Amino acid sequence: MSHHKQFYINGKWVEPKGDKTLDVINPATEEAVATIALGNKEDVDLAVAAAKSAFDSYANTSREERIALLERVMAVFQKRMGEVAEAISIEMGAPAKLSKVAQAPSGLGHFAAALEALKEFEFEEQIGKTQVVKEPIGVCGLITPWNWPMNQLTCKIAPALATGCTMVLKPSEVAPLSALLLAEILDEAGVPAGVFNLVNGDGPTVGAAMSAHPDIDMMSFTGSTGAGRQVMQNGAQTIKRVALELGGKSANILLDDVNFEKMVAHGVMSCMNNSGQSCNAPTRMLVPNSRMDEVAAIAQAVVAKVKAGDPNAEDTVIGPVVSKAQWNKIQDLITAGIEEGAKVVGGGPGRPDGIDKGYYVKPTVFSHVTNEMTIAREEIFGPVLSIIGYEDEDDAVRIANDTNYGLSGYVSSSDLERARKVARRIRTGMVHLNGAPLDNKAPFGGYKESGNGREWGHYGFEDFLEIKSIFGYHAK
Repeated sequence: MSHHKQFYINGKWVEPKGDKTLDVINPATEEAVATIALGNKEDVDLAVAAAKSAFDSYANTSREERIALLERVMAVFQKRMGEVAEAISIEMGAPAKLSKVAQAPSGLGHFAAALEALKEFEFEEQIGKTQVVKEPIGVCGLITPWNWPMNQLTCKIAPALATGCTMVLKPSEVAPLSALLLAEILDEAGVPAGVFNLVNGDGPTVGAAMSAHPDIDMMSFTGSTGAGRQVMQNGAQTIKRVALELGGKSANILLDDVNFEKMVAHGVMSCMNNSGQSCNAPTRMLVPNSRMDEVAAIAQAVVAKVKAGDPNAEDTVIGPVVSKAQWNKIQDLITAGIEEGAKVVGGGPGRPDGIDKGYYVKPTVFSHVTNEMTIAREEIFGPVLSIIGYEDEDDAVRIANDTNYGLSGYVSSSDLERARKVARRIRTGMVHLNGAPLDNKAPFGGYKESGNGREWGHYGFEDFLEIKSIFGYHAK
């Protein structure tokens, strides 16, 4: 890949208008692996103009043409899957195994889900004498994060392509390599010039220019709640649609009838996955107060087996966190947990034993946490689990809902109907019952400060569509 210092605009790799650059740091080694150009408002203006110019033509392509395009994209993506996985491990530290089996394939999965949805999606509906038409919203600004880079790139790009929109992408400047690869894939697949454009840069410069741009009709942002607020404020200037997928502090309720050995272990490992850098991670484990010591002992034994280390090593379970800034934030929160009286049953401050380089965090579990503690309130975004006690089922639901976030939730019970009833009381956009996995055909998104709108599958089409009522269309 030779386009690190270029942007993809109007079907070509072009030189940036400014001269600012940024090193891409491998978090496992703390060494620069590439240098990217950082864009400015002029770069954004060029990309938006290209997307605007391409919109009329692409919006009028047929369903069949867009189906064929998605099929070509998938074929090229499949061919370059190994490169994508390698780039993700280098830029954000995911273990090679995770990159190969989850991080990179998630991209292909979203293209496949969008393709399937496109084949059946109802873009028109008759209501009496009126025809209701769903049309592409226009030029879309896409801003994506670093934690599951290909997943979040494709769950925006795939529906935009499927619905007939054009777009400008700003990937995370911390992990931009997989996005540059995806631009090469889209180019090779024959995405028409101007339909997809990429400008690297930071949020305050490129992100702000996009979200305030009068010719961008919709912003789709995934990232922190604080940054999401800024995108929404900037977008308000032009009354554009803003779709946000933000942070989480998801509760994992283990009801008193579960197999604690099994479900505590499952909860610990789910929290540690991807070094805890998942917005929907089950970071608050809620257990009966009477079982707290038992649960803590189980969790201690499980977390002791979570090896942090070289992403390319076979026995590595989790790699580093993405950056020095992220490492420092996690250390501060671990320290806060200790100072506020939570019990450390595994891990703690500092790097894991034997590691003196790289942004590695000790896999950490706290027990005897109260929901008022900082570690129970703030999104840590690292391999840190808080175990919180509850008195009864109503208390568990109260604690689960006592948060500013509402992205995901987890409920486990040996009685499925009981788990179903509790799930309906949780104020979140998603709930997993008894360890059920995600489904990329079902909607992904949250309540409250976890965002608005939904991504994935046919639900992910809606934010990219405008609705038009044509009255008298069916008049006799």
